[in-house]
Amino acid sequence: MVTSMRRTAFVGILILAGALPLDAGTPDPVSLKATPAVAFAPATLVVRATITADAHNRAIEVSADSGDFFRSSAIELEGEHAPRTNVFEFRSLPPGTYEVRARLIGDDGRQRALARQEVSVIASGAGDR
Repeated sequence: MVTSMRRTAFVGILILAGALPLDAGTPDPVSLKATPAVAFAPATLVVRATITADAHNRAIEVSADSGDFFRSSAIELEGEHAPRTNVFEFRSLPPGTYEVRARLIGDDGRQRALARQEVSVIASGAGDR
């Protein structure tokens, strides 16, 4: 009975350990939070891009793309001295399903990391189709 309980506990620990991410202590180089996730057109979208301090960070580019409408903005970063959170605002977005992206660019000009979120802008029924 005791051996069976130990075996069950051991299996439970293995299952829990398998569910944990391997890099649980390492934050993503870039993350984003776009709000609101659902809005009525014409919408104002606020995007907060959070970056991990790193000497190789040179730029952050944020975009909102629905296929029919595209808007983007980019700012330069001063490596590890850059602000951890950068806020971008996109105004008057027409209806559509948008993929919002935050691309972190390194000192070699290449993408270092990418974060994505989907946002829906719904027609308000007041003539924006």
